Amino acid sequence: MNDLQTYISRYLEYCRCQKRLDAKTIKAYRIDLAQFQAGIGSTSISEITPDTLEDLIASLHQKYKPKTVKRKLASIKALFRYFEYKEIIEQNPFHKVQIKFREAATLPKTIPLQTVQELLSTIYRQHADAKTVCQKKNTLRDIAVIELLFATGMRISELCSLKASSVNLADKSILIYGKGSKERKVQIGNDDVIRVLSEYKHAFLSEIQACSYFFASQGGRGLSDQSVRRMINKYTSLAAIELHITPHMFRHTFATCLLEADVDIRYIQEMLGHSSINITEIYTHVAMSKQRAILASKHPRNSFQVCT
Repeated sequence: MNDLQTYISRYLEYCRCQKRLDAKTIKAYRIDLAQFQAGIGSTSISEITPDTLEDLIASLHQKYKPKTVKRKLASIKALFRYFEYKEIIEQNPFHKVQIKFREAATLPKTIPLQTVQELLSTIYRQHADAKTVCQKKNTLRDIAVIELLFATGMRISELCSLKASSVNLADKSILIYGKGSKERKVQIGNDDVIRVLSEYKHAFLSEIQACSYFFASQGGRGLSDQSVRRMINKYTSLAAIELHITPHMFRHTFATCLLEADVDIRYIQEMLGHSSINITEIYTHVAMSKQRAILASKHPRNSFQVCT
């Protein structure tokens, strides 16, 4: 094993054991750093210069979109900060590399509220019309999943890793473990959602106890990201909804609706588990209907009496 590969392995172990990063983050780091090592064509840390990094950045821009390049560079820069911290290198070559590139702003995609209602209505009808006990249970679970995504704005990864012990239906709260193992508690403000979650928990109690996850399959295993995506696609098709809906769009819709309802953005930041208010502020660009309503009712031009 060459010295660069050895140190990358040690860094990933440091991320796992000391920084306590989750498995998905470490997997992404491992992929990015393996591509980095292959891209520079060097096996020695001492051979990596600012010119090496500039050539690498140029090649990344040819292969990937700016957002992906930015993420991959963040992984590599974190590795070199570790090298500095451990005094493996005397000087960080990134200090002599200027990284500036324009990243096209992509606004969050939301789901029209009428569409959310149509989707939920379709699932509820499927549950009411279920012919077998198995179909009845599965549709009840599917209702609970979609209702909770929309009610809390939680990430799909947070929903799939949600432990049964983190759901307190008595006080209507969910304890969510987000990115970086950060905890946040989110309240559920709708009694219909609480009722559905209670019915689901009662129906799937043995499966939940078998895997300790709140959302379980009938085989007693936790739901995967892909199973939730397939579920959404299934009901979108049944409802004849043309919009491609992803789990994350419920999160965007949750945040945008609250912002349009004049909820303080700092409360929204806390509910979403964003580390910085700057991340949450992207939703201010999406809330256009609220902006139109404000200008239509509050702008002083509306009171002018202009002679024509």
